[in-house]
Amino acid sequence: MSSQLWLERQLNDPYVAAAKRAGYRSRAAFKLIELDDRYGLLKPGAVVVDLGAAPGGWTQIAAERVRAADARGGRVIAIDLLAMDPVPGATILQADFMTDRALELLARALGEGAGGGRHVDLVLSDMAAPTTGHGRTDHLRIIALCEAAYAFARDVLRPGGAFVAKVFQGGAEATLLARLKRDFASVRHAKPPASRAGSSETYVVAQDFRARDL
Repeated sequence: MSSQLWLERQLNDPYVAAAKRAGYRSRAAFKLIELDDRYGLLKPGAVVVDLGAAPGGWTQIAAERVRAADARGGRVIAIDLLAMDPVPGATILQADFMTDRALELLARALGEGAGGGRHVDLVLSDMAAPTTGHGRTDHLRIIALCEAAYAFARDVLRPGGAFVAKVFQGGAEATLLARLKRDFASVRHAKPPASRAGSSETYVVAQDFRARDL
């Protein structure tokens, strides 16, 4: 029954049809489009890291909007445990972003050597932990994943940078929000129109990173 309902929802979803027409790998691409249109996240020439990027819908939008395929454009680096098909202009890294190896690979991709540093303008995370069916447990797992994504972002964002991550409403994100409000000048929640109305997902959009020693 659940599979049938999912199929019916997909067939009747205008964003699914629009994604196919535009050549995007997922309907989630429109969530990033809408967030960027509202908050001005993806600037031409920016360096962007997309965590948990597969299948690549957000990577496609980021690469288009920072003009990563242009010789003088921005850079997009997508990181995922899963293999991912190439995206024009993007660098694909198959790695666990929670390991030191991911930071080393990122530094090499940016041409900074293994030492790394603060060279990234925007870190994106549309990741969701595998669900268990137990709402409280699933919420805690997604918050833990979001906290891990921010721990990564904190190490690589340059001053003035931004962090965008999926969270789910549920009340356990107070610690994460406190950290973000300490480290960024602006922290907001947003639910883009492409996010299904019945879903509890929302996005935290943190901008103007203070980049002090954390």
